[in-house]
Amino acid sequence: MAALQARGLIFPSSSSSSHGYQRVRALLRVPVDLGTLGVSLPKLPQIAKRQEGRISLGELDKIDANSSRSPPPAMADELVLSKMYAVLEAIADRAEMHAIIGEQRNNWNHLFTSSVNSITLAASLMAGVASISAAGDPLAFKVSSAILFAAAAGIMMITSKIQPSQLAEEQRNATRLWRQLGRSIETSLGHRFPTDRDVSEAVEKMLALEKAYPLPLVPGMLEKFPAVVEPTRWWPKIQPKRPRATHAGNGWSKDLEEEMKGALRVLKVKDEEEYIKLSNLALNVNKALATAGPLLACAAAMSSGLIGSPALGPLPAFVSVVGGVLAATVNTLEHGGQVGMVFELFRNCAGLYRRLQEEIESNLEEEEANRRENGEVFEMKIALQLGRSVSELRELAAYASPSLEDEDIKECAGKLF
Repeated sequence: MAALQARGLIFPSSSSSSHGYQRVRALLRVPVDLGTLGVSLPKLPQIAKRQEGRISLGELDKIDANSSRSPPPAMADELVLSKMYAVLEAIADRAEMHAIIGEQRNNWNHLFTSSVNSITLAASLMAGVASISAAGDPLAFKVSSAILFAAAAGIMMITSKIQPSQLAEEQRNATRLWRQLGRSIETSLGHRFPTDRDVSEAVEKMLALEKAYPLPLVPGMLEKFPAVVEPTRWWPKIQPKRPRATHAGNGWSKDLEEEMKGALRVLKVKDEEEYIKLSNLALNVNKALATAGPLLACAAAMSSGLIGSPALGPLPAFVSVVGGVLAATVNTLEHGGQVGMVFELFRNCAGLYRRLQEEIESNLEEEEANRRENGEVFEMKIALQLGRSVSELRELAAYASPSLEDEDIKECAGKLF
């Protein structure tokens, strides 16, 4: 077997592996040239004894035993590259899965909204017909109206629990973040060869994304009405960057540090707090609508069974018809207006600003400037993520001077949302 393995080194059969690399590269569009990256194929040890230009089986066994002890560096680099390709393939698959499920749950929202409204309005119509004495025996209309109202109330309770519009927004945001992660790895591969640390960081980011935006509906669905609203977190703990500085200071200066501290202060005091307040407002509105809709439908269902009662007169018919119309209106406001989606959008915006805060803090906490991310690149990256130019970011930092109280800060750091 060892001899056959050694012969495999001399005459490699790489059809399956090459097809695997081509499939992943075609999927993710990552052009990698091993020659430009300084990677050479492993060479067999030189054979001292040769007889008539042939290698004996015993010598092949010795070659295999020696080469298996310590694999050449080139083989180790190719192994890391293979791992990174596997990560990229998984990321592309996750992005496609979230996109498909997001479209499905968006369809749920439209179908449930139109179906519930149709059922509720039909039940209201039947309740009105049952209240007309000229219609004869109203028993069939009363029973039909009660059944439809009960069905509408049940569907409203289910949709209020799962919030299809919020589920769709979760999957849309997850799709964007998975694709963003894939593009960042592709960009990194275009500049340098990956390392084991790069693979580990990519896997950690994948696990954090899976936890923030789970695919299954039950179990694992995110709480739609949390007791305490927290910004969405889809990233792992930010690790300090590896040293890459090629010149003194690494693009950092005292002015740049003060600029980052000013932007950090505004993000904490204004942006994140503002979106937490908006999230709480949207959550409270959604709770009220999610409670009112089923209650109105249940009241209409009970009243429709009492239509025609001499003791109550026209009151049951009035409650049935008006309650059904109000239930349809509330359902339209909640799911047609996609209040759950608005809540998730505000929570994601708060998460974005929390992430920017942690990036700034991780760089400022590193005392050695050479171990930070390049200052000029980092400044431009923060400015672009806030929807500002570099000059506007500097003006913001000057505005948030230490002499200014937190209550007096009126301008938000972000301009995108």
